[in-house]
Amino acid sequence: MSSINTNNGAMVALQSLRSINKDLSATQSAISTGKDINSAKDNSAIWAISKVMESDVAGFDAVQDSLAVGESTVAVASAGAEQIVETLKEMKALAVAGQSETSDFAKIDADMQEKIAQITAITNGSQFNGVNLLKDDIDGNASTSLTVVSSLDRIGSGAPSVSTIDVATVDFTTNLDATTITAITDSATAATAFDDIEAFLTVAIDGAAALGASAQRISDQGEFVSKLTDAVKSGIGSLVDADMEAASARLQALQTQQQLGVQSLSIANQAPQTILSLFR
Repeated sequence: MSSINTNNGAMVALQSLRSINKDLSATQSAISTGKDINSAKDNSAIWAISKVMESDVAGFDAVQDSLAVGESTVAVASAGAEQIVETLKEMKALAVAGQSETSDFAKIDADMQEKIAQITAITNGSQFNGVNLLKDDIDGNASTSLTVVSSLDRIGSGAPSVSTIDVATVDFTTNLDATTITAITDSATAATAFDDIEAFLTVAIDGAAALGASAQRISDQGEFVSKLTDAVKSGIGSLVDADMEAASARLQALQTQQQLGVQSLSIANQAPQTILSLFR
């Protein structure tokens, strides 16, 4: 039945065209932004997950900064400790030489005092950003360890927790006070100085090894956090990013459908005019 009041064909064509235009708008938005999900209305659950993970990525960036500073701080202290080991080895050789009755004890002791001063200078100078892990007070605030933020841990839907790596001072200020090494005036004092140096050498080697192990742990953690950040970013992308190849094909299909929809609506709008022929 034909009616001049209701054009069912036009209404169907119009509804179809509106649906096509809506899909076309969404596809164009995905192509222009590179994302299928731009806001909560697109998919509230996925959008919420992506935003939580994006906040975690920002946290991981801060963790990487903390690890970088921590690694540099420990590396400087480790380099200082290793240099002290080398200086003590040189002092050990001098003490051995001083145990000969024919040695020039004054010259040997003068060399020893220079190296003792060098150890003190290395201990005081092995700082990064005001933190020195060779001293008893590492930062002037009576701190005895360096706390490095190492990760951001999330379990379930709860708030994330922060994990840290603590690096204790090797405290060469107290444990390696080279000024207490016996002055060499004869072969007997040279033998005593040798024992003093040997004890300090053990302290220095143990301290350098501990700092080296801490530096490696921080470095390994930094590498892990970097890979974790990349993996999370990739996961976020798989949730919200648009498939550009599919979007391009969908755009062309929708543009064709739009043209056909406009033509269909035009034809449907002309249908009532055929009723006039009934009255001619």
